[in-house]
Amino acid sequence: MPGNSQRRGAVRKGGKKPAAGSGGQRRRGLEGKGPTPKAVDREYHPAHQRAKGAAKGSAGPRGSSAPSRGPRRTKGSSEIVAGRNSVVEALRADIPVSTMFVATRIDSDDRVKEALKLATERGLPILEAPRGELDRLTDGAVHQGLALQVPPYEYADPRDLVDPEQPGVPLIVALDGITDPRNLGAIVRSVAAFGGHGVVVPERRSVGMTASAWKTSAGAAARIPVAKAGNLTRALEDFKRAGFFVLGLDMDGDVQLPDLTLAAEPLVVVTGSEGKGLSRLVRETCDQIVSIPMSSAVESLNAGLATGVALYEIARQRRR
Repeated sequence: MPGNSQRRGAVRKGGKKPAAGSGGQRRRGLEGKGPTPKAVDREYHPAHQRAKGAAKGSAGPRGSSAPSRGPRRTKGSSEIVAGRNSVVEALRADIPVSTMFVATRIDSDDRVKEALKLATERGLPILEAPRGELDRLTDGAVHQGLALQVPPYEYADPRDLVDPEQPGVPLIVALDGITDPRNLGAIVRSVAAFGGHGVVVPERRSVGMTASAWKTSAGAAARIPVAKAGNLTRALEDFKRAGFFVLGLDMDGDVQLPDLTLAAEPLVVVTGSEGKGLSRLVRETCDQIVSIPMSSAVESLNAGLATGVALYEIARQRRR
């Protein structure tokens, strides 16, 4: 056709002929190589690495009572204890301390002298700091020239508490919605006193192992592991699969504490908050709800006392 002959004979502007074609090689090079692989299938993509780690973690046999993943320990955040009385009490209670800070030109009294003596005996680092630096370090708290830095608490994993080689019948306490560190410290102390093996706290909406909790435990926190669970209900289900019975403490129980028949079995005792008690999912996970008989004139015990009473009765029945 005339149009085609004109196109073949055309000359580019400037008098140059068109460059020779590639014979279709460029076009073939631009052809697609199939759909883009999913992120999880690309070897160097973060999604692939996460999936690979999850596959390793779930390598255990399905239905096995043993943990399917290796122990995982988490650390809390560091804490500052400020004020002369608080510092002295913390040092007397042997709370772990990484550094003691003393204000420059501090007015010394008996508390300052005792704090320096206790810190020196324990071999703790003692740093002198300007008052402005102490104000910043304690976030404006009344420090009176003394402060302690408490290192992050290293939490166990709930699966660490399932140890067939530990002596005695397993006894663990789980806390559901406890927010007062003094209650946590008192419960840790009761667990140690009545032959328990550990405490489990949820990751959210719960108290952690603060300096106050450690102090209230009267040293028991050095012997009793506290584990942190990402999901308390799931952790309780894992304990049940490992052969534990889960007992919830509540005023409206299925059975009163003296009539408990499961004391000789491996147990997880769950204590709820004073205001709300056990949460719905935790309550539904329990094998039995246990109440403590009390005078009608008393509305309820606080969480620390209620747990201590329950642990005493379990220990008493186990000794029979």
